[in-house]
Amino acid sequence: MTFDDILQKKKQGAALSREEIRFFVRRLVEEQIPDYKTAAFLMAVCFVGMTAEETFYLTDEMAKSGDALDLSAFGDLSADKHSTGGVGDKTTLIVAPIAAAAGCKIAKMSGRGLGDTGGTIDKLESIPSFCVTLSEDRFFAQVQQIGIAVVGQSGELAPADKKLYALRDVTCTVDSLPLIASSIMSKKLAAGAHNIVLDVKYGSGAFMKTPADAAALAEAMLDIGRRKGRRMAAVISDMNTPLGRCVGNALEVREAMQVLKGETDGGALREVSLTLAGAMIALTFQLPFAEGFDRAQQLLENGKALQKFTEWIGAQGGDAAVADHPDRLPLSPCALTLTAPQDGYLSAIDAGCAGRIAKLLGAGRQNKGDAIDYGAGLEFLHTVGDFVKQGEPVVRLYTKSEDLRSLLGDLTANLLWFSDKKPQAQKPIVQILGV
Repeated sequence: MTFDDILQKKKQGAALSREEIRFFVRRLVEEQIPDYKTAAFLMAVCFVGMTAEETFYLTDEMAKSGDALDLSAFGDLSADKHSTGGVGDKTTLIVAPIAAAAGCKIAKMSGRGLGDTGGTIDKLESIPSFCVTLSEDRFFAQVQQIGIAVVGQSGELAPADKKLYALRDVTCTVDSLPLIASSIMSKKLAAGAHNIVLDVKYGSGAFMKTPADAAALAEAMLDIGRRKGRRMAAVISDMNTPLGRCVGNALEVREAMQVLKGETDGGALREVSLTLAGAMIALTFQLPFAEGFDRAQQLLENGKALQKFTEWIGAQGGDAAVADHPDRLPLSPCALTLTAPQDGYLSAIDAGCAGRIAKLLGAGRQNKGDAIDYGAGLEFLHTVGDFVKQGEPVVRLYTKSEDLRSLLGDLTANLLWFSDKKPQAQKPIVQILGV
């Protein structure tokens, strides 16, 4: 068997066997396949696709290509969630404490963000003294004791995916459903959780642009997980509008704490978080979704989720007092306030535009090693559907840069949209699959 044989077979639209895909993945990791040939394989997949079996084989072999986290010590209680990415998505900070308070074991490895805003690890690091690096013994002991630990990725999870993604990014082969599904799920399988809930987003601030495309991706990932014996569920959620009122790192931590404390109605952020936590509880304890949702809501409203959050932050060395003193979180000093140009209803907030602005403000990174301004970001003072008067403040921008208008150019002109008529309310959750 040679890679040229495999490439020729895939180009002709034939299905590859597990042995052929294993051969490809192993040679890829061993750097025995030139990039131009791997790029040709990726383009062939984009054109002719992969069967469900091929996609599973590719995912499984990529998951086995590096380190894996063994969570068998927690039996069937280990649980995790994954979001396909979004603007203002701080749900892990709310979902993980709720699920842990319910008895799930959240042993989570998260990455840093490479894009418009920081990832979960960046948000957590905005909390003074929070430690995202734990020894293996301490990591497992913390999960056993309080039910939750979230650390930065260590070792090499799914290195085959890392190599493929780098090429996909520069060869216009990112938008292939089997390649997206295998990329996400290879890392989730290697991360070890028995119960996995996927938050698959669609809209201007997400990779998938329609609910149908998001559902197709979700179904492909559910199939992969179930073939490996994992309990799987997926939530299809709207990302045309930023999730919540804040986009950034410390700003998002502050907002997550407000939801946990019941200081805000939470809107879409609260609903999406409760849906994800409810699905996680339902999967873990084999309950109907409605019962899982009710448990999640009760734990949020009776304060046990907040108690678990502060316990978690303190266990990892962070300043748990931020829950009562949010002013201890960093906030960049320079603020620009955008006002309503007319009387009318706020009809739309473009999530994609908000994300691009957040990156320019310093809340995200262009390259892997870039430093993040934890206090940078956007704070929306109104949400879609609110009536505002001309000149009324609608959003504040925070950054260390003093030349904001030059930095952002005309970008803010596309952020907010107004109308004479009140827009129809959009449901943040479109579909729930698997529970």
